[in-house]
Amino acid sequence: MEIKKGIGVSPGVTIAKAVVLDAEEYRIAQKTVSVDDIPAELERLRSGFDASLAELHSLQEVMARQLGPDIAAIFDFHYGVLSQDRLFEQIAALITQKNYSAAYAVREVLRGYQRRFLNMKDQLLRERVRDVNDIERRLLRHLCGQSGEELSLLTEPFVLVAHDLTPSQVANLSQTKVSGVAMDAGGLTSHAAIVVRSMGIPAVMGLKDVSTRVSKSDTIILDGTKGLVVVRPDADMLQEYRVEEERIHALASDLIELRDKPAVTTDNIKITLLTNIEFPYEAKTCLEKGAEGIGLYRTEFLYLRSEAEPTEEEHYEAYHTVIQAVGDYPVTIRTLDLGADKYTQSQAREPERNPFLGLRSIRYCLQNLDLFKTQLRAILRASVEGDVRIMFPLISSLMELRQAKIVLGDAMEDLEEAGIPFRRDIPVGIMVETPAAALQIKELLREVDFISIGTNDLIQYTLAVDRSNERVASLYTASHPVVLRMLRDIMRAAERAGIPYSMCGEMAGEPMYTLLLLGIGLRQFSMAPSDIPEIKKIIRSASIAHAVRVAKRALSFDTDRQVSNYLRDETRKIWPEFM
Repeated sequence: MEIKKGIGVSPGVTIAKAVVLDAEEYRIAQKTVSVDDIPAELERLRSGFDASLAELHSLQEVMARQLGPDIAAIFDFHYGVLSQDRLFEQIAALITQKNYSAAYAVREVLRGYQRRFLNMKDQLLRERVRDVNDIERRLLRHLCGQSGEELSLLTEPFVLVAHDLTPSQVANLSQTKVSGVAMDAGGLTSHAAIVVRSMGIPAVMGLKDVSTRVSKSDTIILDGTKGLVVVRPDADMLQEYRVEEERIHALASDLIELRDKPAVTTDNIKITLLTNIEFPYEAKTCLEKGAEGIGLYRTEFLYLRSEAEPTEEEHYEAYHTVIQAVGDYPVTIRTLDLGADKYTQSQAREPERNPFLGLRSIRYCLQNLDLFKTQLRAILRASVEGDVRIMFPLISSLMELRQAKIVLGDAMEDLEEAGIPFRRDIPVGIMVETPAAALQIKELLREVDFISIGTNDLIQYTLAVDRSNERVASLYTASHPVVLRMLRDIMRAAERAGIPYSMCGEMAGEPMYTLLLLGIGLRQFSMAPSDIPEIKKIIRSASIAHAVRVAKRALSFDTDRQVSNYLRDETRKIWPEFM
């Protein structure tokens, strides 16, 4: 038995035999052709390009239908490269000038591109090498007539193990019986992670060498929630996870019936359950899970799907789609929250030494006003179509909030001058996710219409723990007594100021904390759609009076371990199936 720890990028547990995907490499010999054969090679090359473009078009259509246009847009880069003349002409030049075969010329040109991307300093651009590799494989497949392992022919569920997967390989998984994905490479923001998460396939990435540690048909336990992969588990481990797998399936079946029932405590207090989404197509899924609106609409994917900055129209179309999908329910749109390892670093002349404390989120927007105003204008345009709210992230001072509101005012003036309708009294709120905002909450509450507590960053910055750093991630815990007191104080201040408040961090979707949060006053939870059934189950099993007693006791403990053990025990009392 071997246990590998990686990054859990898509939650869930699965047990299945492994299918190890070798790199789809073609043995392309250095081959030259006669002058008489050059026209035929050029014709082969043209046919290869045409077939690749047709395949990509078909793939994009299927992806858009199944997972939405934003996921399908991952292939825009591939389509753009293949549809432009430059790449074809470079390859054709090698055929006509050096008499290379079409396949060898393709390999030479695209390997050159891959080397250039690999040598780039910027991480975002270096990751493009996977896309170039994908383009090369597609062209060679059409030129050489070979195909890789046909996963779609496998009739039993399997865990796919690979060093890395190209976007095309991941997209095609929807046509297979794959039940889990384990990869050496990849991380939370990789294309592969985004797509498998959208498909609901449990996945662990960043495992470094799992593809060399696993043989075909090895039994694999994949725990996407904990980021674990167990290779060739012993009998005890296997039994433990089979019980867990059955529990999850049984739980899911039991919770389906709660979908249309209200989130009301046993003493008849109504709780509002909202969801966090990333892509417009997710809005429909939210309602199917029983959500009553969107508490956090992340807009970063608009920037990450392409190297080009999204236009105002692209922003507007995305927001319009979500608003239309949820009807009269509220939609809270968080303005650009990029930074650290993503888009903003690619725009910087030099990478920041400590980007998580650097130019990110609202700070980045306030230094890139054209980009910020483009998004704000689009939100304002969409505001007349439904119950839309604007939320600024990572606010750490009154000055930042006021500057953001001034830019919003400028965007309103732009629309007024253009005669474009918008809602002037659109509610404006902030995410409370820095200790500075928490400690200055009274002053901030005077200038906003609502707040949402972003526990992920609030805990990270309060405890000074990078939760993505596996060396210290164990120190990151929502049970820390200081965190609990901070949350209580924020909610008390909002209650006294008469300002609506909600929570949209991961803590809101963790069942162990539901009683505590109800007890310190939370009445609006926003979480991943998949978390709603469990949270609703606890809410419907609890009374506020009980929750208040639980919260009071939890706040009296000195250590996070005492808090966690106590909250787990109390949750089991009202829901014995809770683990």
